[in-house]
Amino acid sequence: MVFGDSISSGYGLSPGSGWVSLLSKRLQERGPSHPVVNASISGDTTSSGLARIEQSLKTHRPEIVIIELGGNDGLRGSSIDSISRNLEALIESCHRSQAKVLLVGMHLPPNYGANYTKKFQEIFLHLAKKHQIKVVPFLFQGFGDQREFFLADGIHPNTQAQEKILENVWPTLRVMMK
Repeated sequence: MVFGDSISSGYGLSPGSGWVSLLSKRLQERGPSHPVVNASISGDTTSSGLARIEQSLKTHRPEIVIIELGGNDGLRGSSIDSISRNLEALIESCHRSQAKVLLVGMHLPPNYGANYTKKFQEIFLHLAKKHQIKVVPFLFQGFGDQREFFLADGIHPNTQAQEKILENVWPTLRVMMK
């Protein structure tokens, strides 16, 4: 199950062209035993995700949860402590349901200053280490600074970026599936 925000829900993309759809297609090629549920909602924050995680876990009973949240919190300047607490609660909810967790990190534009940006990025690595879970430190690794891979808003990746996103997630996810 992918539990994220607009980046994973495919904001601004035609249906079926987002990275989660590409992941689903890749896994279907490997056999029917790996269904992908996209439980991502555009605009979601760690707080709104926390409000709906239990129901999603109960409904879908995933073996693996990819948590891709926090970007909207960071863009809104939410406190680092609240983002971290909410992500930690999401991780703990997944563990209580016996799901493995892959935490996906994000970087922010420098709007809130270097200190905030650095602390935001550190949240993901810190929680991964603390909870001994897998992490993709930066979902847009290798293209995050290249405008041609983003929609006009400069925040949401375009269709050309979706395969790159999948390739950033795939190596870690593949190991978790063994």
